[in-house]
Amino acid sequence: MLRHLHVRNLAVIEALDLEFAAGFNVLTGETGAGKSILIDALGLAIGSRAESVLVRPGAERAEVTAEFDLADVPEALAWLRERELLADDGENVCAIRRIVQNEGRTRAFINGSAVTAGELRALGESLVEIFGQGESRLLLHSEVQRQRLDEYGGHAAELAAVAAAAAAVSETEARIARLRSAASRDPARLDDLRHQLQELEALHLEPQEPVRLAAEHKRLANAGRLLEDGGRVRELLGGGEAGEDSIDARLSQALSLLRGLKSLHDGMGDIEAAVEAAQVQVREADAALRRWLARLELDPQRLAEVERRLAAIHDLARKHRVRADELPDLQARLGGQLAELEGAAENLAALEKERKARLSEYHSAALSLSRARRQAAARLAAAVTERVRALGMPHAHFEVAVEPAARQAPSPVGEDAVRFDFSANPGQPPRPLSKIASGGELSRLSLALNVCLQEAHDARGAAATMIFDEVDAGIGGAQAEIVGRALRALGERRQVLCVTHLAQVAAQGAQHYAIRKETRGGATYTSVERLDAERRVAELARMLGGQQKTGATQALAKDLLRQAQSA
Repeated sequence: MLRHLHVRNLAVIEALDLEFAAGFNVLTGETGAGKSILIDALGLAIGSRAESVLVRPGAERAEVTAEFDLADVPEALAWLRERELLADDGENVCAIRRIVQNEGRTRAFINGSAVTAGELRALGESLVEIFGQGESRLLLHSEVQRQRLDEYGGHAAELAAVAAAAAAVSETEARIARLRSAASRDPARLDDLRHQLQELEALHLEPQEPVRLAAEHKRLANAGRLLEDGGRVRELLGGGEAGEDSIDARLSQALSLLRGLKSLHDGMGDIEAAVEAAQVQVREADAALRRWLARLELDPQRLAEVERRLAAIHDLARKHRVRADELPDLQARLGGQLAELEGAAENLAALEKERKARLSEYHSAALSLSRARRQAAARLAAAVTERVRALGMPHAHFEVAVEPAARQAPSPVGEDAVRFDFSANPGQPPRPLSKIASGGELSRLSLALNVCLQEAHDARGAAATMIFDEVDAGIGGAQAEIVGRALRALGERRQVLCVTHLAQVAAQGAQHYAIRKETRGGATYTSVERLDAERRVAELARMLGGQQKTGATQALAKDLLRQAQSA
């Protein structure tokens, strides 16, 4: 349940703090006063798309904070617990904060922890459900009708199975198409592949051979210099015919002098040890160089072999426009292409068999979904008919048709076309909703359907707060009072917020909030106040008669409230 809403610098709202209660809450005000901005604010809090135009002119950012009581929303509590986002005090409280910068960047926080907009939407789905002004018109679209039926029936698992099966069929058909395309190419392509593959196989290239040969070629090509300069290094170190000028000999001389100085100053001992360590390292380096040079020899024949081998590898690499080290991968790729082409007929037969099996799996999954839809359609039709008759259409009849769809390929939503049929008058058979329903009838039908959907959600863990944004458009008089009573009855099970222009609906609210707009200093400001009994009568009178309040409108407003309370 929504307990508190704080809005700052959002469109015409400079600063706003609202406390909400359980039950049926109504929000009223003149056109343009900012009623829908409150709905937009709640939408931001539950992860809807944020745009910089929502930031109040002159402000750096807009901010919305919504506080929810989760005592009746175990799904949301479980979601928060799983992600370690519960409030520090451990109570059933969730505070959501959304910030929109004037350059378009947004930030979101749940109980003080930063989250993504996607995470906010995932949580928001279990907290709030918004039914907008265009909700009833959407019912005219067949795809929306199918979605509503699947939503009512809870067909998520069946839909997932059908979608997976359809994707499997599509993937197999794509492989068949690729193979058929390859098989239909010029036969010369097959001969060319064979020739290229034969050249690569004849090379007998080993893994990493180009790298290994390049290193060997470098060593063989520079063997003379390595032997000559390596011998000179040995002479300098002291391992060759260096005599008294070698590093080893000079270090020996230095050690002899240091030993004589050690008795004269204690510090000479450390220097002597350092020079001894240097001499050990020089002799180790000389020994290692001697061993390495002993293994090195001039081999012109091997050098010529390596150069011929490298030339053959690089020639073939240039021919195929790849690097030398990519030749093994090229050979494997060409081999796969050749095998696919040579076995096209056999592979096609296997793929056709696979396609048949996957189509069978798809039809089985689609049939299970169709059965579930027909069962849900009967329940939904009966429930909506009952609800819509209670909304002032005693002869209304609602049906949900589930028929085979004319689709050329497996669809991720199954093989059904779903259609809502409706009749408001006796003696008239139900016809497609898109052809017969008036605006007022659509509004009441949409409300009845939403109530039925919410009841179905309740059984599976529903959102605690329902928001209706002028869903009563197109109706009035006694019908409006009936709609108001239906919303109030819904508010006995769930918190309901309703933006309305109808006094008959507003009178049914347990709490009434008035939204005002005023201009100060060339700027527009919106404010909201919770009305007491006296101010509520005045607001209902305004809704009934405009700004010119008369004794008659005041009396009618009091009468509407009295009737609502007595009911």
